[in-house]
Amino acid sequence: MQKSTSSSSFGPGGLDLSQTFFRSISNTAPPSPTKRHTKISVIGVGNVGMAIAQTILTQDLADELALVDAKSDKLRGEMLDLQHAAAFLPRTKIDASIDYSVTAGSDLCIVTAGARQNPGESRLNLLQRNVALFKSIVPPLVKYSPETILLIVSNPVDVLTYVAWKLSGFPANRVIGSGTNLDSSRFRFLIADHLDVNAQDVQAYIVGEHGDSSVALWSGISVGGVPVLSFLERQQIALEKETLEKIHKEVVQCAYEVIGLKGYTSWAIGYSVANLARTILRDQRRIHPVSVLAKGFYGIDGGDVFLSLPAQLGRSGVLGVTNVHLTDEETQQLKNSAKTILEVQCQLGI
Repeated sequence: MQKSTSSSSFGPGGLDLSQTFFRSISNTAPPSPTKRHTKISVIGVGNVGMAIAQTILTQDLADELALVDAKSDKLRGEMLDLQHAAAFLPRTKIDASIDYSVTAGSDLCIVTAGARQNPGESRLNLLQRNVALFKSIVPPLVKYSPETILLIVSNPVDVLTYVAWKLSGFPANRVIGSGTNLDSSRFRFLIADHLDVNAQDVQAYIVGEHGDSSVALWSGISVGGVPVLSFLERQQIALEKETLEKIHKEVVQCAYEVIGLKGYTSWAIGYSVANLARTILRDQRRIHPVSVLAKGFYGIDGGDVFLSLPAQLGRSGVLGVTNVHLTDEETQQLKNSAKTILEVQCQLGI
């Protein structure tokens, strides 16, 4: 398919007006070599991919945005729809192609593409089809952007982040899964809703698998800098464990509820991934619960496994994993979550 239709050429002769429309001032110097041009590529233009692309554009996170998908008509339609909003957005060059060469020189490659589950299909068979799909996605991204950071959003995100790491040959700090960044946002929202405070004043993490075996770190929750559980204990206010488990279960079920109501999730994951892109590309060194190579942390061993831990992110990807204090129960739950993911990985033969 044809790439971007935006051009400074007009008429059948392709007259380039960019050099005649403006006159250069005298004594000019070439652009500074230190001036940074930021390029993001989004692979997959489904509901999630386009929510991410739209949020990236509105938040002015990239100078250039490349879209890739196997469906050329839909891809071109999405590209044109975004380009037609140029007058209302920060200036960003938008390209699209089924050819991965359009991603060349990307600082960040966000992968949202994934196979859909067929009726009666097992989870393992679906995962194997996604692995086959990743074999056609990751190598060309590496070929055209050997210094890029891979941000995996496709589900099951932890296993597919591991697959992307293996296929890319990249160092582990440059392969990241969106993990429980959104789960933690949902967690913070529910706690804030219970306490009638702003969610931005709540610090709380969901770690482990992005799925049923995720772990809520209740011991580390704070609101406005005040540790919640120890505060309640000092005030001799009893908080039943069933209440905590109910909130965590609600976090896990949130996505299923949205899917049941509107058919898919998009906006929350769009904001979540754009939030990660901002931290990475602008070297903000913020801490996010994302899927990283977890072997050696919190007693996790037995094999290479990616799962979500609170990690500091910056321009080189994962800068480090924070040394969050876990209770013995939380540590064991995290190990169990790692075991669950490893059991699935072992069936893939990668």
